[in-house]
Amino acid sequence: MRKLRNEELNRPSIREFKETPKSPLVIVLDNIRSLNNVGSVFRTADAFLIEKIYLSGITACPPHKDIHKTALGATESVAWEYHKNTVDLVQELKIQEYCVMAVEQAENATMLNQFSVHADQKYALVFGNEVKGVSQEVVDFCDGVLEIPQYGTKHSLNIAVSVGVVVWDLWSKRYKIKMP
Repeated sequence: MRKLRNEELNRPSIREFKETPKSPLVIVLDNIRSLNNVGSVFRTADAFLIEKIYLSGITACPPHKDIHKTALGATESVAWEYHKNTVDLVQELKIQEYCVMAVEQAENATMLNQFSVHADQKYALVFGNEVKGVSQEVVDFCDGVLEIPQYGTKHSLNIAVSVGVVVWDLWSKRYKIKMP
């Protein structure tokens, strides 16, 4: 087995990326404190052709050197928008016929491994603050809650890790990727 060189990866240019059809999936970052987490989410969004990232509340926006440090240019390829109020944004996304799901630990949450993705449905995933999570007010306006099953003592994942886990899960279910 030989590791591939960067020039062998067939990476699209930013222009080509922007012209590529996107997955009908958007990410909402609700009051994220860490600029490094924001940058990491941009990279994940780039990897899975996410339609758009919505930044809200105290979440910082590009350009910023700490976002750029982890985004590695993905702020140039991934569409993004800032909204001051997450509840207003969730209501707007619902009008646009997104199924809005908070990613949180909550009563009656659907475990991620039990969530069924519908091919004709657009999804918006709301990820919350590193300490407080998605605010209850925002959860109240969502169509449902997804929870990542966790079996250790912490029951807490870094926001950027959570985004990667959930986006990969929905992506693989939508496109029926077969795991070995």
